Amino acid sequence: SYRKVKGINNNFFPALRMCNSYWNRENPNLKISTHTDELLLGMASQIAEKEDHIVVEDVRDYWYGFMKYSRTDFIAMSIQRGRDMGLSPYNNVREFFGLEPVQSWEKLSSQNNREVINGLAALYGNDISKLEFIPGIMVDSVGSDELLRAILLNQFERLRDGDRFWFENEKNGLFTKDEIKQIRNITFHDVLVAVTSANDSDFQPNVFIWRDGNPCPQPQQLKVEVLANCTPLIVTDYFQGSAAGFGILIIAICCFPLVSLLIAWIVAHTRKRSFKKLQKGKTPHTEKQTFSEGMEATEWLGPKETSHQIYLQFHANHLIKVLDSRCSVIRSISLQHQNEVDLIQSNNKGHKALLLKIPKEYDLVLLFNSEEERSNFIGNLKVFFESNNRAINLSEMKEQELLKKAVTKQQRSQILETFFRHSLSQVLDIDKSDAGDYTFEVSQKVREALKCELSRAEFAESLGLKPQALFVESMFSLADKDGNGYLSFREFLDILVIFMKGSPEEKSKLMFTMYDIDGNGYLSKEEFFRMLRSFIEISNNCLSKDLTQQVIESMFQEAGFQDKEELTWEDFHFLLKDHDNVLQLSKLCFQGVEFPEHFKHNKNFRVSFIDKGHHKPTNGVYTNSHDPQQMVYSVEQDGQELRKRFGKKKSSYQPHLYTEARREKYQKSKIQQKIQQFKRFIENYRRHIVCVVIFYAISAGLFAERAFYYAYASPKSGIAEITFVGIIISRGSAATISLMYSYILLTMCRNLITFLRETFLNRYIPFDAAIDFHRWIAMAALVFSILHTAGHVVNVYIFSVSPLSILSCIFSTVFIDDGSDLPQKYYWWFFETVPGMTGVLLLVVLAILYIFASRHFRRISFRGFWITHHLYVVLYILTIIHGSFALIQQPRFYIYLIVPAIFYLGDKLMSLSRKKTEISVVKAELLPSGVTHLKFQRPQDFDYKSGQWVQIACLSLGTNEYHPFTLTSAPHEETLSLHIRAAGPWTTRLRELYSPESVAELNGYPKIYLDGPFGEGHQEWNKFEVSVLVGGGIGVTPFASILKDLVFKSSVNSKILCKKIYFIWVTRTQRQFEWLADIIREVEENDKNDLVSVHIYITQLAEKFDLRTTMLYICERHFQKVLNQSLFTGLHSITHFGRPPFVPFFNSLQEVHPEVRKIGVFSCGPPGMTKNVEKACQQLNKRDQAHFVHHYENF
Repeated sequence: SYRKVKGINNNFFPALRMCNSYWNRENPNLKISTHTDELLLGMASQIAEKEDHIVVEDVRDYWYGFMKYSRTDFIAMSIQRGRDMGLSPYNNVREFFGLEPVQSWEKLSSQNNREVINGLAALYGNDISKLEFIPGIMVDSVGSDELLRAILLNQFERLRDGDRFWFENEKNGLFTKDEIKQIRNITFHDVLVAVTSANDSDFQPNVFIWRDGNPCPQPQQLKVEVLANCTPLIVTDYFQGSAAGFGILIIAICCFPLVSLLIAWIVAHTRKRSFKKLQKGKTPHTEKQTFSEGMEATEWLGPKETSHQIYLQFHANHLIKVLDSRCSVIRSISLQHQNEVDLIQSNNKGHKALLLKIPKEYDLVLLFNSEEERSNFIGNLKVFFESNNRAINLSEMKEQELLKKAVTKQQRSQILETFFRHSLSQVLDIDKSDAGDYTFEVSQKVREALKCELSRAEFAESLGLKPQALFVESMFSLADKDGNGYLSFREFLDILVIFMKGSPEEKSKLMFTMYDIDGNGYLSKEEFFRMLRSFIEISNNCLSKDLTQQVIESMFQEAGFQDKEELTWEDFHFLLKDHDNVLQLSKLCFQGVEFPEHFKHNKNFRVSFIDKGHHKPTNGVYTNSHDPQQMVYSVEQDGQELRKRFGKKKSSYQPHLYTEARREKYQKSKIQQKIQQFKRFIENYRRHIVCVVIFYAISAGLFAERAFYYAYASPKSGIAEITFVGIIISRGSAATISLMYSYILLTMCRNLITFLRETFLNRYIPFDAAIDFHRWIAMAALVFSILHTAGHVVNVYIFSVSPLSILSCIFSTVFIDDGSDLPQKYYWWFFETVPGMTGVLLLVVLAILYIFASRHFRRISFRGFWITHHLYVVLYILTIIHGSFALIQQPRFYIYLIVPAIFYLGDKLMSLSRKKTEISVVKAELLPSGVTHLKFQRPQDFDYKSGQWVQIACLSLGTNEYHPFTLTSAPHEETLSLHIRAAGPWTTRLRELYSPESVAELNGYPKIYLDGPFGEGHQEWNKFEVSVLVGGGIGVTPFASILKDLVFKSSVNSKILCKKIYFIWVTRTQRQFEWLADIIREVEENDKNDLVSVHIYITQLAEKFDLRTTMLYICERHFQKVLNQSLFTGLHSITHFGRPPFVPFFNSLQEVHPEVRKIGVFSCGPPGMTKNVEKACQQLNKRDQAHFVHHYENF
């Protein structure tokens, strides 16, 4: 009888199922040998189903093998193997075995489903000759029998005839004829009986066919429906449990720059603090107002403000001073004009708040730690008020209401803003909607804005001055008509009207009255001196007292008043008669207040333009007279350009028009101007553009070549089929960054660049832009490094989910197919392989390098930049190791690196040979504005050109870092000199090191180490007929050398192309860089051919015609007129107030030098200044006139 078999879920079924038993070693039905006997007995009596074309589930997805093979479709695999082995089509096989080929699809078999036949025909394009062997065998149920029989017979005969051990082969002598006969009579029935425990009667004679009466008939025909379902496939996810870790790792890698940014911020913050301490230690401390006693409290400033600790001091003259925690006075409260004071205390639990109401100012709100402290303070306050005959109105309210009632400093500022806005609206006729209509305001405080009065401190603050300034004191005393110590709205309005709309006579009268201290109607020389000192005080005492006295004597003598000790108003106004236009335009400027357009005047008002009429060639050299009588000043007013000569009446002036250029200029549309600007841009930067395009084209070509190679042309390792996108991105970017990280070294070969820029190659390669190329290559390399990393992230993910059998084919030197089929985890690729670990370290190095090399952190901490940028050595070592593992390809980085590395090492060795020599400092001076002047020996064979720079190091500072500075000495001088501004820790410590005290302690000047010289764009000044040098701040250093060099060459009649130089010096105050004034003075004395025209712009003085600077302007013009030199600098050069208007200045150059087609502009200074110069050049290059070529350096 048939025995039931146990299924997976312990259910019983009539027979075993192949899909659940074929590859299952733990089958519960086949535990002992008897179970195998029973299986064979059942198979001998089991009747097979009728053949059809359907492939059962058991051989489709449950085939012999492990992992992926268990998912393989047996028939599909067999068909594919037939294609791989080159099996002939079905009809060709039939013809080979002598059978008639099938002529049509309909003749394959009538028993098959026509839908299947039609689908098969469509699959092979209705071409019966293309029908493959295995599908043909399956669908041809009639013809396939004879074909299979022929194949089996053919194979059997060939196997038999080729087997020398075949039992019927008598020649091998293995068996006798009787034994052969006996073997031939053995059946499979006999074999089963022999190898099993069954009896002879348990099997039918022909075990392949069961007939009625044979033993063990099956109870029913077996079908799929009565058998157990196939076991669901077990899915193995190689990435299971790795997703979170993989994501965290990628995020951590992306955070490398953020961590580096945090470190850089900490370093920068530390450097700032140390630098401030260093500056504070060397800056003379201003004496603070400190007091021995004081009542401590906490001041409440507002609901959104932070309270801070203060001390209150009671002084004579009804004065209360508020001090901060450092005992510096932050506020003075005068009660001189108040008979009684309101004092409000909180009655909440704790009783800690106290409000001191201060009329006409913001209130003082104090918080105490306890009620006892507050009571002590109130007691002391009462004593103070009683001693000054002042009454106190003491009241109580809840703390919340008390704070709400207090007028805070912010609220007071809003009230003052309303005050100024309305006063100016009445004077300047500003639209009421802009000023605000207070009839609709509901706030009592705002409605009372126009009733408020200004204190002296508030008035000074509105002017941007200090309360104790002489100007503030004089003007406030004049405006305070009632003498109550405050300015009412009407008092303020009266004086404002004169400043804004008054005539020159009224303004001069006002100034006269302001400084007529004794009110006798005369202005003595002492009072005149006080007036000028008040203006000079505003400009940080830009003139000495002696020079001020000299100005007064000169002005008195010029006007014929040298015998007078006092001036009437008529005399005073006569002094200013030549400057009525200046007084007409002067006004009083308030902080944060914008004036209407018709009150705004052109900033070029005080700018000297260059007039062609005063530049006539002398012996081929352009000259410019320094005679102030011939100076031409441009004044733009009401859209008209006027010219005014000192001492003469105004006369109309029309600049010489160059018809063709002017006509083209005005006829051109904006599109034409843009085209012209673009053409000029191409002309200026054609070398840059060509070099950048060539380099980036090579880089892009490398990327494309490597990507194409690994995508389509590489040997079939299988890696492209596994990770197509990842491999082309990673390989393409690897080739590109190999090129970029190698050839970026050439941009740092300073000695090589300095040499090459003097050769013909400089015509084609912009060597001056080496640093810019360095940055551009570095940024492009960073982008491709990120792409390379992204490609490998994709690769790691793909490799982490690929079976070991596949990885062992791709990376045969790394993996061995041990049958486990489990790949390595993602972290193995990152941290346990040489390419992975070095790749992660490279990302760390790159993050540090790029963050610390950014402009912001480089300026804050040059030492941090210096140290971290030396990690480039680690970068190249790691890059070489990164590719040495040859995981995907053989190392190639050395191919790109070897040539640039040889040049770079040679350049470094040249610099090192110079750096070993100590240079003795001959002279050291500490100049104003934190500038240190070093003069040192010129090394033997040290040849350089004006405008070049060097690097210096000083081991006495405890560091070997080198810093770049421009040489201020000229090539013909026997010594070298530098002017170094103390802008950071290193330069500040250098200044301290060369201070007289330190030099005395060291018994001499510390020695320095020198590297250079190196070339830059400023040394191109002599390649233009006309050059413009623009220096701002310490950026004037390269031009000091150029100016001295030019004058020297001119004095020795050296042949130079440059015929005229315009030097524009932009400085905050003339005292900031007095050493340059000495150099300019030397240039003026030696400039016999008038090659140099110097224009000095002092930006500290207001650009607008503010009354505060009007007198300084008048005095300056007087000094230029009488003494032929500037009052502020002592030079013959023209001095201007405010910032230079580059567009009008450059435009006048085009008129003065019409025959010059190309003008060189060289600027060095803050980025804002060089950017303005660049904009001016671009704007003028839109016109078809002289072409401005701009070279600039920022610091």
